[in-house]
Amino acid sequence: MNKELIRRNYDFDIRAQKDEKRGNIIIGRPIVYESKTDIAGMFAEVIEKGALKNTNLEDVRFLVNHDQSKIPLARSRRNTKNSTMQLSVDDKGMEIQVELDIENNTEARNLYSAIERGDITGMSFMFGIEDEEWEDLDTDYPTRHIKSISTVVEVSAVTFPAYEDTSISARDKSAVDTARLAVDTARSGAVETTPKQLELEKLKIKYLLGGF
Repeated sequence: MNKELIRRNYDFDIRAQKDEKRGNIIIGRPIVYESKTDIAGMFAEVIEKGALKNTNLEDVRFLVNHDQSKIPLARSRRNTKNSTMQLSVDDKGMEIQVELDIENNTEARNLYSAIERGDITGMSFMFGIEDEEWEDLDTDYPTRHIKSISTVVEVSAVTFPAYEDTSISARDKSAVDTARLAVDTARSGAVETTPKQLELEKLKIKYLLGGF
């Protein structure tokens, strides 16, 4: 299985509000089920409902723009009530609630203000894929269905939610190319097919669900 971590940036709902117990918090939904998203013009991607069922959420950090050189603004450790970030998985995906220390942390205060003003509206998350399936690989714009997410290690508020990191896009392009090669090999007759269509589908399962 493919365990490489990849990143996705989306223009998700994120809002700032005050909570009587936790003070200044932001609430957002970084992972949304069954929402088709364009990935750098190369393919569409859909996170299927239930993809977070067996996901490792033991230690998830909250950052700004994925800047790992700075301290996390919050962290969920085993999602306990004492964690400064709470994760909630439901039938829509994942929602987060982040407690920000705006009194003692200037970056937290700046982020809270930017979200409250509507200057930051995007979120991103870093994750690993456990199970995936592709369709329409014989077209110029296939669709990847993410059926199971293995782990989520980081969630970020991002300035440019539509931007896809170059290295991530390159990795995804390689995945598409490898999958298409498997399909083309079957069609060329280099692989015995009995019948041909059945063998083609078997190759799809082997190469696409089994990882690259």
